[in-house]
Amino acid sequence: MTKLSVNINKFATLRNSRGGNNPDVVKAAIDAQLFGADGVTVHPRPDERHIRYQDARDIKQIITTEFNIEGNCREQKFIDLVLEVKPHQVTLVPDADGQLTSDHGWDTITNADYLRDMIKTFQSAGIRVSIFVDPVIEMVEGAAKTGTDRIELYTEGFAREYLIDKEKAIAPYKAAAIRANELGLGINAGHDLDLKNLAFFAKNVPGLLEVSIGHALIADALYLGYENTIQLYKRQLV
Repeated sequence: MTKLSVNINKFATLRNSRGGNNPDVVKAAIDAQLFGADGVTVHPRPDERHIRYQDARDIKQIITTEFNIEGNCREQKFIDLVLEVKPHQVTLVPDADGQLTSDHGWDTITNADYLRDMIKTFQSAGIRVSIFVDPVIEMVEGAAKTGTDRIELYTEGFAREYLIDKEKAIAPYKAAAIRANELGLGINAGHDLDLKNLAFFAKNVPGLLEVSIGHALIADALYLGYENTIQLYKRQLV
């Protein structure tokens, strides 16, 4: 079954908007695990506008499932944090400075040498590496040449097109997944997956190992409750 990693950045956004420690981000990680999540994801950014670097250190102390830290490996501070915390997985995202949210995958051909060096740095520390890619065959093939363990398919395009033509929306992701499987790459996915589109995506992407979901899941939890929402998302992955 595909694993669900809960991105808890939005808990940190809410906490930071008021100061103090309410909601408690570490407790959000503990409860995600308690409520059935297979992992916890955080995405620290240089301005620490949501997850702080210290949050990652604190969460590592209580994690009992899988810990995934995603972020921009062009930031030395990020590299240092990951090598210090040693999560189970690091997901490399090509964010620009000040970017609101991740919105594209790596050009794995243009950045091949750079990615190869970064991936080797993290793998040498015993950390599994996933890199953010668009559902483009050439980018998947380029990713395989970098030595990465996994790719994370960037799914905003799927989520947007799903509302218009779900078969057309899923086609490039299915093709990318088939090629990734042929090349021996593990497959993760994330961005704008929700209770409406997740089951269809998971059923049609062969070899999908893990989805990382934050914004939609936390938004649903406001109405449905945190524990119930995690279970609802898990059911979409059966």
